[in-house]
Amino acid sequence: MCIMAHMSAAQTLAPQPQFDDCEVALIHPPAVFAVRAALGVMPPVPDVAGLFALLADPTRLRLLAALATGELCVCDLAAATGINRTTVSHQLRTLREGRLVRSRREGRVIFYALDDDHVRDLMAMGIAHAGEVAVGSENR
Repeated sequence: MCIMAHMSAAQTLAPQPQFDDCEVALIHPPAVFAVRAALGVMPPVPDVAGLFALLADPTRLRLLAALATGELCVCDLAAATGINRTTVSHQLRTLREGRLVRSRREGRVIFYALDDDHVRDLMAMGIAHAGEVAVGSENR
């Protein structure tokens, strides 16, 4: 009964007119062609989005920040961050699969480090930008 009422109500609603702000399909061809060229040489968008999704998790971000100081083993990462070892191990595996960290075995201990300087740069830029946003919001 409820479904029937919703269906009949939805059918009686008139479609909303769609307004287009542009009178022509292409106003600035050089700009459009420049954007298409830039998008063409960019890695696949889902890959880039996946990278930012890895960085968006607070636990992984804390681990990456800790590893920015140098390589650490799971036990030391857990002690430094206050995150339990099981969670640290799980998140390190995710970060390793995403090529944000690398591992090195020394006897029975595995050490983890940031994969390369790009990861360090991403972290530094994200931290700097977050600081700018916080400062900028105070001035509004």
